[in-house]
Amino acid sequence: MKRNPKQIGLAIVGAGRVGLFRGAVAARHGSVGWIGIAEKKPERAKEVAEKIGADFVTTDHRELLARPEVNAAIIATDEHLHVDPVMRAVERGIPMMIEKPLATRIAESASVLEAIEKSGVDAVVGYTQRFRRRWLAAKEKVRTGALGDVTLVTSRAFMNRLVAIDNYERTDQPETISPLVISGTHALDIAMWYLEAKTPVEVYARSIDKVLGPLYKGIDATAGMIMFSDGCVYHLSISWALPVTWPAAVYSLEVGIVGTTGVLTIDDTHRDIVLAVSAPQSEGYAPDKSRLVDFMGSYPPGDMALGELRGPMREETESWLNRVALGVPTPHATAKEAHNRLMLTKALDLSAKRKAPVKLPLQAGEVE
Repeated sequence: MKRNPKQIGLAIVGAGRVGLFRGAVAARHGSVGWIGIAEKKPERAKEVAEKIGADFVTTDHRELLARPEVNAAIIATDEHLHVDPVMRAVERGIPMMIEKPLATRIAESASVLEAIEKSGVDAVVGYTQRFRRRWLAAKEKVRTGALGDVTLVTSRAFMNRLVAIDNYERTDQPETISPLVISGTHALDIAMWYLEAKTPVEVYARSIDKVLGPLYKGIDATAGMIMFSDGCVYHLSISWALPVTWPAAVYSLEVGIVGTTGVLTIDDTHRDIVLAVSAPQSEGYAPDKSRLVDFMGSYPPGDMALGELRGPMREETESWLNRVALGVPTPHATAKEAHNRLMLTKALDLSAKRKAPVKLPLQAGEVE
């Protein structure tokens, strides 16, 4: 570990909720001496800049990433806008934290991964769930062989439809949006992180589109299996079309891991802390005024408490800043892992579309 921390000049591309959350954490970090923001909406850029004390603000991410002060970057734009800022940062050779996914199209993701690996840039991807204690504790039990050889993993994710609607309304390419690609990828990443020593060889899936299909040409839910070369099976399902009144702010997740000598189950439904109010909340994640009951802790970044974000996104951001400043190892997802997750989610969506198994790895041109 470095004795003298590197001073960080941080570029934040995209000043939405995630850009604000990560920027506020960075503003409190001892190694961050300069922060610049690039945000297409000038009023939003000004608002976030004032909140985190940014030193530079622009609507042009290329202008920001060309600044001499910048030696690290957070790419927090909408999912389908990651490619150009990532490539610009690669050209500068600066370390990055990229919100998942690398891209929404498999060919673009492959190009981004190739550029990152060729340049040697240290790029990690924001799979925030890796920084929650329960998933880290489970990872350690799998890693140290407490369960023996893992033979089966199951995950079930329930989400109300607010995230789906938000994503479909922000894109003119609904075919690139699915519950697996945008949201199910988090549960999939956890499972594949646990199964990193195994090789996936085939997927099989089915999808349903009775709610979001007529409105947005979207997908309500997908259930599928990933089969591995040693016979291990990962069974997963996700629905992001539950009624708006479903109390989980975002995720309600259950996972089971079975091995030859043990089993581990994780209840991540957040039903242990339930908030019910008579009027809409004035603080925290409250995207719809009709939702008066909430499973607290189910918003993936964490919760606001005493004026600060507390939870996994704060820990993930601080960990990455320490990685940049001190050179310490962290459990972040790599760009290669992120590309793998996109490939798997696209393969599952393709299987559901074909109503047939799909062999892995995907061949060039099979999906966009």
